[in-house]
Amino acid sequence: LAYVTSFLTIGIIWINHHSVMETVGRVDRTFLFLNTLLLLVVSFIPFPTRLVAEYLQKSGERAAVYAYDATLLLMALGFNALWTYARGNRRLIGENVPERTIRAITWAFRPGIPLYVLVLGIAIWSPVTSVVLTLVLAAFYLPSAALFDRSR
Repeated sequence: LAYVTSFLTIGIIWINHHSVMETVGRVDRTFLFLNTLLLLVVSFIPFPTRLVAEYLQKSGERAAVYAYDATLLLMALGFNALWTYARGNRRLIGENVPERTIRAITWAFRPGIPLYVLVLGIAIWSPVTSVVLTLVLAAFYLPSAALFDRSR
């Protein structure tokens, strides 16, 4: 279950990353650095997922869920930083990308950081509820790639 959860989470991130990259017409060193930091966080996701699998409903579950939720919050921060940098003054956005596509991606990303902060806060009271909500958030972001495609 931990492997499947981790795989699905990373798969959704990959799909949405691909959708974002389709809008990018050029890159610079800052963008590549931000993208590398995002990759650093995404590649770390299996570790806290394993901690949750091992410690959920046992001693140590709260710390495991904090690590998991914090990692996903860092992923949301990284994704938002990457997108905000790329779209700022259309700095790296391709010339043929319509403004509605940029707005759709921005609106899809906007709730991520506050929602992951909320889920991290919920872990204080209920680690299990927090984990369930992270899966709900992953489900929320699954159709966002389709939203990007429809807006073109």
